[in-house]
Amino acid sequence: MAGGVRAACGGPLARLLILAVLHVNFVALGLEPDFLFPLENVTIAQGRDAMFTCVVNNLGGYRVAWIKADTKAILAIHEHVITNNARLSVTHNDYNTWTLNIRGVKREDRGQYMCQVNTDPMKMQTAFLEVVIPPDIVYEETSGDMMVPEGGSAKLVCKARGFPPPKILWRREDGGDIISRGGPQGKTKVLSLEGEVVNLTKVTRSEMGAYLCIAANGVPPSVSKRIMLHVHFHPLVQVPNQLVGAPTGTDVTLQCHVEASPKAINYWTRENGEMIISNDKYQMGEINSSAYSVQMRLLVRSIQSNDLGGYKCISKNSIGDAEGNIRLYEVELPNRKPKVEGRAQFHPQRDQRRALQPAGGLYARAARGRPRTPASSGEPPPTPPPASPHPPCF
Repeated sequence: MAGGVRAACGGPLARLLILAVLHVNFVALGLEPDFLFPLENVTIAQGRDAMFTCVVNNLGGYRVAWIKADTKAILAIHEHVITNNARLSVTHNDYNTWTLNIRGVKREDRGQYMCQVNTDPMKMQTAFLEVVIPPDIVYEETSGDMMVPEGGSAKLVCKARGFPPPKILWRREDGGDIISRGGPQGKTKVLSLEGEVVNLTKVTRSEMGAYLCIAANGVPPSVSKRIMLHVHFHPLVQVPNQLVGAPTGTDVTLQCHVEASPKAINYWTRENGEMIISNDKYQMGEINSSAYSVQMRLLVRSIQSNDLGGYKCISKNSIGDAEGNIRLYEVELPNRKPKVEGRAQFHPQRDQRRALQPAGGLYARAARGRPRTPASSGEPPPTPPPASPHPPCF
């Protein structure tokens, strides 16, 4: 019998009796349930887990309920979940803290939540669950790569979803300016532009390239889409040096600068139309300067007389063609007279200065050493100065 009483005391009926006694005692003592801390608002990204914590002191025999205030739906009472939402659960620390857990938050979970105690009058506190969503590009409503003729117009569109609604920012991938024309301020250049739409008018080849549509709303990560703008135009050929001279037997490089879009076919010919191919005599190469410009180079090795004359650099694409002309001519090296060793060199100016040197100079040189005779010096004898009719004055 005693065992049966102990079993009854440990069952649900016993717990209800204890709560009833505590409730009577709390009421007798004038102690009412009280919230120790306010219910805090929660902002969470979609897909993450959220929780509300309600701390109630002196609960006694009263019960805590969780309600979605905007829909009046009862979610849970005490430790029992009422709603059929499997993502919701309630935990209790066996003292005064009650927690509503929402796993894998969705957009529809957003709203006002209430922690309520069934006193009379009812006590409650509320908090708001804000569900934020990272930005996402709406590809079906966003522009793809496009082509426009030079001088034409292009409209770039970028749409994104998310919460809060994302803001769209445009930039060029190469860091260049975005050029706006036709507005109240005329032509303007900016490094970035805000808005879903970018209108480009009278497009030039310098505006060709990748444009980045960047969507951000403060919820990481930001996202972007790369839109390639192709500007088509017929080839343009520029020749830095139309006349190139070089000595025979040397190597020379001919150059042409080509701009074209779409990409052109570039080649070299002689002035008679004969196409040049790479071989031991010729070497052709190209250096890309930008998306639409290229440097054509033709190396002519050990030029001979039959290599002299006209050359053409030709560029062709689907829109048109262009060519440049270069003429190669011979430059003669200056002749240098070889130096002959073992023979005395005749210097007219030096010998003339020596001939006009005063006799005193010869005497002074002779006084310092043995006099030089014409035979020993190998030089013709100096011409004596003409005799003066008057004797020198001392």
